Amino acid sequence: MKSISGQSRKEVAKKDQNEQAYEILKADIVTLRLAPGDFLITAQLMARYGLGRTPINHAIHRLADDKLVQIVPRKGIIVAPLSLDEALDLIAVRMVNEKLCLQLAAKYITAQQLKDLKAAQDRYVQASQSNNIVKALDADRVFHEVLADASNNQVLPDVLKRLHARSQRFWALSLDNEHHSREVIEEHNAIIAALEQRDSEAALAAIERHILSFHHTFFGAIASPLSAVS
Repeated sequence: MKSISGQSRKEVAKKDQNEQAYEILKADIVTLRLAPGDFLITAQLMARYGLGRTPINHAIHRLADDKLVQIVPRKGIIVAPLSLDEALDLIAVRMVNEKLCLQLAAKYITAQQLKDLKAAQDRYVQASQSNNIVKALDADRVFHEVLADASNNQVLPDVLKRLHARSQRFWALSLDNEHHSREVIEEHNAIIAALEQRDSEAALAAIERHILSFHHTFFGAIASPLSAVS
């Protein structure tokens, strides 16, 4: 095996720092440690995360593409505000796209993808039981990414990845509800069971229940305090 050149090592290290900055900053945004409407100052972020200006700027532009931050001319960078209208729009778009995803996955999912779903679910259960929202969100992200890949559609995974990135802050609020966290476990299990049986109707019913359960929890218990930042 050829050794990596000095230049290649620098490129790899730079790429790693860019990814690290993106993941850390994104985690702080989706878990609301960086609150909606907060101004982000590059120098403060560099000190907070121990990273250079280039990785931080790279992360900010990726997060702007994810609609998690806004770059406002002559004002600066702010964490994108949350709004009830956005939550409703995300739910509507999720319903259409994730039902299509499950319909296709019931036909095309592989044995390895079922195994990966169960592994992600195990991680979610462990995170939920230890009340670790960051790990729960990550496990949930992986669960839905496996579902998207199982659709065997070249476009859906990218569409759903961006959709989920915009949805995660709302999920973080809903997962603070212990009852809903238990519901998610049951809903994921129902999705896995339907896909194991390759039962398209059951898979569609399971994903619809999953999305509606988030809707009911979010708007039933969280919408009122959220309205202050909408």
